[in-house]
Amino acid sequence: MPKIGMEPVRRRALITAAIEAIHDRGMAGLTMGDIAKRAGVSSALAHHYFGSKDHLLIATMRHLLDELGEEFRRRLAEANTPEARIDAIIEGNFAPCQFQPTVISAWLAFYMQAQHDAEAMRLLKVYLRRLESNLVAGLGAMLPPAVARDTARGAAAMIDGLWLRAALKATDVPAEEAIRLVRDYVSSTVKRHA
Repeated sequence: MPKIGMEPVRRRALITAAIEAIHDRGMAGLTMGDIAKRAGVSSALAHHYFGSKDHLLIATMRHLLDELGEEFRRRLAEANTPEARIDAIIEGNFAPCQFQPTVISAWLAFYMQAQHDAEAMRLLKVYLRRLESNLVAGLGAMLPPAVARDTARGAAAMIDGLWLRAALKATDVPAEEAIRLVRDYVSSTVKRHA
């Protein structure tokens, strides 16, 4: 007889195992059996909860997006100025719980999945729109609307690019450096248009 209340615990264990397995082995040769073994559950149970590896990746990305959203909400609650709001978004993207090798690998797999999976593409578009709109909300108080929008897109592209560079083992990008680079870009744009 199944243990009552274990489903959320096992789902979380499978998501955590998926993040670790993607980092260790990549998506290409990874199976649900590999992930299930790492999570300490049967392959049948992993299939029962998620159906397929692609569905597990989508659930993993929803989990990571929820964690990123919580990081943003926590930081934005303390932001009292447009500048503080922008800093909260930039710093939230490079927070220790987010900007770590295993999570970065999972995000890269998610970006690749979005190329051929409609649900992954939808989630990616939601993330990108939220990132830009949060940046525009802070920049809009300091820049004309079109410049605020372009600056937000540039900052979002820098954030994504710095994440990609961090994923490459040959490139060392500490979080502090990444934050400084994006801040400098935003600051120089604001000064130029002030």
